[in-house]
Amino acid sequence: MNECASRNLLAGTSANRKRKRDRTRLRRGTARAVLALALLAAGQVLAQEVPPNPSATPQHPAKVPWAISITVDGYIPPDEDAYVNPWLTADHGWLHLEGRYNYEDLRTGSVWVGYNFSVGKKLVLNVTPMIGGVFGRTTGVGPGCELSLSYWKLKLLIPNEYVFDTTGSNRSFYYSTPELTYSPTGWLHVGLAAQHTKALETKFDVQRGFVVGFSHKHAQFTTYVYNLGFGDPTYDLEVGWSF
Repeated sequence: MNECASRNLLAGTSANRKRKRDRTRLRRGTARAVLALALLAAGQVLAQEVPPNPSATPQHPAKVPWAISITVDGYIPPDEDAYVNPWLTADHGWLHLEGRYNYEDLRTGSVWVGYNFSVGKKLVLNVTPMIGGVFGRTTGVGPGCELSLSYWKLKLLIPNEYVFDTTGSNRSFYYSTPELTYSPTGWLHVGLAAQHTKALETKFDVQRGFVVGFSHKHAQFTTYVYNLGFGDPTYDLEVGWSF
């Protein structure tokens, strides 16, 4: 009877040990599963919070806007009828387009295409070489160049062109309307101006005078007075709008 009791005791002890081992394995398995789920959840959260790599995002080039300007000059010469000289310019990056009427000559239009480039920061040089065609009372072709040099509050502007008359009448002509201005404020500029064109006919080959201009947002109002003190003056009233 003692032998049977010992066997039952040993069997009970072995079973208890087995149950303990099973419970230990179950706890370890559960802990591993919980740890795996926690790591998976943390990975999902980090993946949502990390911003996308900028270098991996496709970059689209910035669009270059058109810059369009409309200018109308009203000339009042002393001995001739008054006339209007409208201008239209359009710039898109390096491309420059321009149309004029009553500039090269009265009842004459012209169209121009050019290339814009600029250099400098404090001393800024803008140059636009052009080629154009002229039609109407004067007919021809020619090169042109619009040049501006800016420093501080000073600006030198030199538009010029040479039109080769294609009618064989020896009416080729050099045109230029330079001006030097000073801007004490952002809305006011004053300075000196000159003009050498075929449309404006006075007793002077070169008109010279002064300029006063005002600007407000997209609008600009400018007055040129030529030949004051040298004879009867010529007035040029200019209105411009840019957008």
